[in-house]
Amino acid sequence: MQPNRLLIKICGMRDPGNIAQIARLKPDYMGFIFYPPSPRYVGADNRKLEDLDLHGIKKVGVFVNETLEAMLQAVKKYRLQAVQLHGSESPEICTTLKKQNIEVFKAFPVSQASDFEATQSYENCCDYFLFDTKTPTHGGSGAKFDWSLLQSYTRKLPFFLSGGITSDDAVIIASLSHPQLAGVDLNSRFESAPGLKQAGQLAIFIQQLNNQLL
Repeated sequence: MQPNRLLIKICGMRDPGNIAQIARLKPDYMGFIFYPPSPRYVGADNRKLEDLDLHGIKKVGVFVNETLEAMLQAVKKYRLQAVQLHGSESPEICTTLKKQNIEVFKAFPVSQASDFEATQSYENCCDYFLFDTKTPTHGGSGAKFDWSLLQSYTRKLPFFLSGGITSDDAVIIASLSHPQLAGVDLNSRFESAPGLKQAGQLAIFIQQLNNQLL
């Protein structure tokens, strides 16, 4: 059985005014991308993020094949509560981060059922998996994978669904009925421009999702 409420993670935030606007929706997590090729990259030295207090919303740093040292520095500097790893990071790196009391999301690109096999080595060193659409650019494509493939995921670690979720998908997501579906990751399909989220669309989606799960 799916829970009565799914966790909400809104990713790719960057603009201070937009961050404040989205924070009023009270998502569980807010993601900040520390991957320079991304159009939502927060920048090498974002002092506004350094001083940001989200009043209970957990800050997630999104990294792609970054060094452990650089990730730990970012966690300390920006007071991140979680990291989301989108590259080929090892189980050992995930274990080290968890030992620092950092929540660990490990992303896995999905295009076929066999892609879930890669999760086996990470089940004991992560808090959540994140299943995203397989692309050459480590996510952010705005495209969905075939969500029926989720039934091939049979491990016990909970996961977030990501990739191309739109404001029209609340009913479909609520009907997935996967026992390990813990939350959704919302990003590019709720934007007016890279890094700028549309609060109205997000509010409608979150309300519709919650209503469907009651």
